[in-house]
Amino acid sequence: MDLVSAIRNRFLVLCDQRGLTINKLANISAVPPSSLKNIFYKKSNNPKIITIKKLCDGLEITLAEFFDAPEFNELEQEIK
Repeated sequence: MDLVSAIRNRFLVLCDQRGLTINKLANISAVPPSSLKNIFYKKSNNPKIITIKKLCDGLEITLAEFFDAPEFNELEQEIK
């Protein structure tokens, strides 16, 4: 799994846990739905950290809580 896939997967899991749709997450996060859909539908290969932060704010979690997940702990190092 690559980093963007891990980010996408983490948001999908969090939305599922909270019963949120993509549009609802966009609304509560003040992120344009198109930006969020680009992440979910693999049109964005480099989501900005400010977008991730806004989404975390909407989910009422910290960036640390967001990134403290198996998806990120299992990523291979980019530079070897």
